[in-house]
Amino acid sequence: MAHYDKKHLMVGSSMGLVFLVLLALMFSPLYGDGMNALEYSDHLFNTIAKGSTEYIPGLEAEVQEYDGEQLELTLKAPTDEKNPDELAMRIAAVLGKVADVSVENATLTVSGAVSPVLNTVLEDSMDMFENRGDTVSGRYGMDERLVLFTWWQALGEMSQELKHQGGKEKTQLAAFMDSIQKRAVEVGYNFYGIEPEHASDRAGVLTFALVFYIFYTVWWGMTIFYLFEGLGLVMSAGDKKEV
Repeated sequence: MAHYDKKHLMVGSSMGLVFLVLLALMFSPLYGDGMNALEYSDHLFNTIAKGSTEYIPGLEAEVQEYDGEQLELTLKAPTDEKNPDELAMRIAAVLGKVADVSVENATLTVSGAVSPVLNTVLEDSMDMFENRGDTVSGRYGMDERLVLFTWWQALGEMSQELKHQGGKEKTQLAAFMDSIQKRAVEVGYNFYGIEPEHASDRAGVLTFALVFYIFYTVWWGMTIFYLFEGLGLVMSAGDKKEV
């Protein structure tokens, strides 16, 4: 039969109340520009992540290895694409700035030098990473995020076609396009609109967040412990039976 312990039950209840108050404050829009604690911490870590991300300059240096190489590709919109004609026209709009592109029945024929294409992708990605979205939008007359998403789709289609054509050089170029897609286009898209910061500049806030997380977790664990103690729910060793 459980034996209630009023003292431990009172302590556990009080700690639980404090926990709920802190939880309510964490979910209130009291931090930054009307953010709750979770949104603020997510934004903080995004700014720090952006401050430590510098992939694009390295990719720009690698593009030089493809100077003089040519592209001859036939790209077809994916069969699961809801509007293949619209996709083909968007890809033609961005690729057409640096290559010869023709479109017929949602199929694109692309020819041109490799380096200008890749350098343009990296330039647009860097502009987005540096929050110069108006510059990107002005180049193509479409939303800056849509421009980068279109480059992401175009790189995927070009990479797939190069792999289909086969050969060591084309396979290597396809792999490099995949790298640009992930380390430049996705980075520029995901970090667009975020101001970069370095961890050393926010050491105080990061230290507080870590200490508070540990404190809050231990506090909740002790709350459960005292509540169980107060309710008489205590584990005890069973009696040993001799054979």
